[in-house]
Amino acid sequence: MNMKRDTLGFRIGRLLLWLGMILLLLVAGVGMLLEQTLPRQNGIIRVAGTKAPVEIGRDAMGVVTVRAGSEADAAFAMGFAHAQDRLFQMDLMRRLGAGRLSEVLGAPTLETDEFMRKLGLYRVAEANYRNLPADAQGLFQAYADGVNAFLVRRDSLLPAEFMALGYHPEPWRPADSIVWGRLMALWLSTNYDDERLRLLMSTRLSAQDMQWIFPAAQRLSQREDLPGTRALGASNNWVIAGKLTVSGKPLLANDPHLGLDLPSTWYLARIEYEHRILAGATAPGVPVVVIGRNDHVAWGFTTAYADTQDLFVETLLDGNQYATPDGPRPLISRKEVIRVKGGKAVTIEVQSTRHGPLMDLDAAHHRGYALAWTGLRLDDGTGLALLEMNRAQTASQFRDALRNFDSPAQNAVFADDGGNIGYIMAGRIPIRAQLADQSQMPVAATTGVHDWVGLIPFDGLPQGKNPPEGYLATANNRTMAPNYPYFIGGKFDFDYRIRRIRQLITTTPRHTLDSMAAMQMDSLSPAAQELVPMLLAKQPEPALAGWDFVMDREAPEPLIFTAWLRALAHVILEPRLGENFSDVWFWDAPLLIEALKGGPAAALCDNPKTPAVEDCADDIRLAHGQAMAALTAAYGPDRTRWRWGDAHRAHFPNAFLSHVPLLAEWFDLAMPADGDNFTLNRASPRVGDPTNSRFDDIHGASLRAIFDLAALDRSRFVIAGGQSGNPISGHYADFAPLWRDGQYVEITGIARNRLQLLPEVRP
Repeated sequence: MNMKRDTLGFRIGRLLLWLGMILLLLVAGVGMLLEQTLPRQNGIIRVAGTKAPVEIGRDAMGVVTVRAGSEADAAFAMGFAHAQDRLFQMDLMRRLGAGRLSEVLGAPTLETDEFMRKLGLYRVAEANYRNLPADAQGLFQAYADGVNAFLVRRDSLLPAEFMALGYHPEPWRPADSIVWGRLMALWLSTNYDDERLRLLMSTRLSAQDMQWIFPAAQRLSQREDLPGTRALGASNNWVIAGKLTVSGKPLLANDPHLGLDLPSTWYLARIEYEHRILAGATAPGVPVVVIGRNDHVAWGFTTAYADTQDLFVETLLDGNQYATPDGPRPLISRKEVIRVKGGKAVTIEVQSTRHGPLMDLDAAHHRGYALAWTGLRLDDGTGLALLEMNRAQTASQFRDALRNFDSPAQNAVFADDGGNIGYIMAGRIPIRAQLADQSQMPVAATTGVHDWVGLIPFDGLPQGKNPPEGYLATANNRTMAPNYPYFIGGKFDFDYRIRRIRQLITTTPRHTLDSMAAMQMDSLSPAAQELVPMLLAKQPEPALAGWDFVMDREAPEPLIFTAWLRALAHVILEPRLGENFSDVWFWDAPLLIEALKGGPAAALCDNPKTPAVEDCADDIRLAHGQAMAALTAAYGPDRTRWRWGDAHRAHFPNAFLSHVPLLAEWFDLAMPADGDNFTLNRASPRVGDPTNSRFDDIHGASLRAIFDLAALDRSRFVIAGGQSGNPISGHYADFAPLWRDGQYVEITGIARNRLQLLPEVRP
């Protein structure tokens, strides 16, 4: 019996050993296979498309330096480098813009594809490309040739996502690059969604509640769930003249705020050609530096919140017609066929009016909602503007380049090494024949009284040059003078960030790169400064007494304040907003402040669903109790051990792999973060359920850049994430710790790896 037992145990052990060896071999095989998806970074590759040898160098962080003999060959090399590191991201982007996600992802993306087909963004991109001058077309084509050269001679396997989904990317087209700009314009133009939301809420709220929750000059209410979009647009930028700097030359800072994703929106690069240098943030899929500098000029952008979209309520008539001031007119119709992986193709009919595509239909009332948007203009010249910005040699030339910058409307600040600084709100902004509701609600289309009758002239846009104060700054705030003659928009962001920028600029005698970096990482919350005394006057909370209002990830006070603020918003607003609470309220501290001040808005503190008459003091105490109970349950009774960073983590989901079961925990990134929605170091938490003690940071600085016009090579950069879109690359997220801790890199062209692309030798 003992011998049999030993023999059985031996056999089981040997079986387990073999199974273990097989598993190790499988893991090793998969690892070796995935390693083959990493791009080649050294040596020589012969390719078709480049006219002369080009070099792609990479430094220790994977930042690329392209060296070429001409602008066209530099664009070719950027296309090759982008494809090496971000091909799947680029392919998803163009598929999103074309409404072709369902071809590879299946039915879950069908609604998004239908939305995009209605907009017709890719059709617009194709027309935009056709309308470019020949030299600009040539550069976009050279970039496409570079991407396609990689597809032909990549010397590596396709990214794992292509293998997992079972398809091969199509050749790159110039319109694929142009559609990136149309998508960014869509993400940063939100009035369409605001008008839809306000129309919906007008049917559910009283006139008094609408007045306070949706005031005419509306406070910004950002949401993380806008249909068909990913980005939440906000940003900081400022430029300081030499009289306020140690070097005597301008300094410029920019940090565009977008959703936090992996891979990052941005890709850092240096481009050298014909004795010229460009450096900064490129966008995978696009052959230019979007935010950056050249030999003489530096620039940065923030979203202007100019209202460039209107919903027109069209009256639909029999016979596929609609009403106009001049009588019935036929709807413009086309069929769109959407192929769906694993399912039948879906055919939709897209209809448009003189105002734009019909995005929503109300058949019961014979109505359709047509979207008028400057971003759908076929002659949009933003692609040309980006090229001309890269070429500008003075601040004046840079401003002139923005004449073609049509959408999205952006606040551009810029400076040159001659000491000039400037600002302009660039973009096509419509002039309306008659304004209604500050353009915050859909308008009747039939009479024509709300039609667009022109565009604000370029020289009439808000702008400035070399102001006596010595600086120019924007933070999505209202930048127009009180007597400005044109309507720009009905809502802008809170003034918290712009007030803080001005305060920090004017209280520092002479600025340096270090003082600019400190400003970008500033985590003092002006909203907390304003709100905490109002809260403590009604409900003592010893943990907040003496707090410096800095949203420090190692401190408990930011967690207590944020949980209390969110709970208070739910207590006051949820009885009125119900399931639409998180659509309407996104850290709108000024709305709560108006209620707590005790004026007419204090009526919001009364819960209309109870017989009692509550006041704001009641709500403050109730919210405090709810917030402290939730935090105690999550983090224990000792408040001194609570940490903001335990609840507030910068969350970087992978755009594709996060949706695959079990893979999110491997390829997502989360780390404790400072800041909140109101700090310069923007770190907007989710609103979420008030019983949930987590406040993940979902929106912040996608890029931080600081430019020194005294020595442009000393300019500093950091991106949220990493250079590579490949999860097994060492550069997938290696910038993230630097980004969190306020560290930067310089882009000086020093390369650790060098890859040469030589023209293909033809017999």
